[in-house]
Amino acid sequence: MLQLAERYGLLWLLLLVIVFFSLYSKTSDVFTSSANIKNILANEAVIGLAALAALVPLASLRFDVSVGAVLGGSTVLVAYLTVNQGWSLPAAIGVSLLAGTAVGALNGFVIAYVGPSSFIVTIGVATAVGGLVSLFSKDQTIVGVPQSLLDFGNQYWLGIPRPTWLLAAVALVVAYLLRYTVFGRQLLQIGSNPNSARLVGIPVKRRVLSAFVLAGFLAAIAGTLQLARTGSGNPGNTVNFTLNALAACFLGATSFRPGQFNVAGTITGVFFVAVTVNGLTLAGANDWVEPLFNGTAVVLAVTLSTVLGRRRGRVSAGT
Repeated sequence: MLQLAERYGLLWLLLLVIVFFSLYSKTSDVFTSSANIKNILANEAVIGLAALAALVPLASLRFDVSVGAVLGGSTVLVAYLTVNQGWSLPAAIGVSLLAGTAVGALNGFVIAYVGPSSFIVTIGVATAVGGLVSLFSKDQTIVGVPQSLLDFGNQYWLGIPRPTWLLAAVALVVAYLLRYTVFGRQLLQIGSNPNSARLVGIPVKRRVLSAFVLAGFLAAIAGTLQLARTGSGNPGNTVNFTLNALAACFLGATSFRPGQFNVAGTITGVFFVAVTVNGLTLAGANDWVEPLFNGTAVVLAVTLSTVLGRRRGRVSAGT
């Protein structure tokens, strides 16, 4: 029973939060409405993709705190190329994905082959990307993106928002990659015990590099989806995307496969934070409640996932 509670505790918490706000008199009408549910599903698809991007390097216990910057950069780049330069939408998205992949490759090469802290390197890269975004946009929000992109971000398929289908597809691919492929198993082995991974012949440097390349690619997809949702390339602060993505990853590491970063737990973490904040907002909570809750969730999630990881012999997430 204790093992079941530990494994599915976050899922039970999510269900309890849903039940509470569904019955609470101040939120019950709006919270359970179809419009609110669809809005949560669509909006959190962006955070979900960002969390999956952060999850891949975390499987090897490397941080990528540049996912928010890459996400924001992709949003602005696609808007800049389509609106200001007259590029076709497919070409602009293609360049954006290449740019995100290149940033991931830069992160991965420096971290894997030079060896500094992944946290410090990706902070520096995130700052540099932010400067480039400011250069391209001149700190102005870019509007007027193609209608076809807006249609994808705001319409439905079988009654479910299209962004949610995209998140589900990417989540299944990442879950399969980490759980059932040689690459994924080796990446998890590196995160579990890097010394033994080297001793058994796992190409640690190449795997870490590949993890960051994939992270950059996924973050660029998230940025394109953010543009599809909002219709504007906003060069504003992207720190919240990074924090929310990492919070979901560490919350996810406390459930399903406690002590190990996993896709099911991460997606559950995304919606646990989103549903809780949504319910609190509908209940009339002040603006300071959301950052307080998100910050507290990050601290608690990191603490719990580290404790659970140590109980199972994993290395503390400190690189």
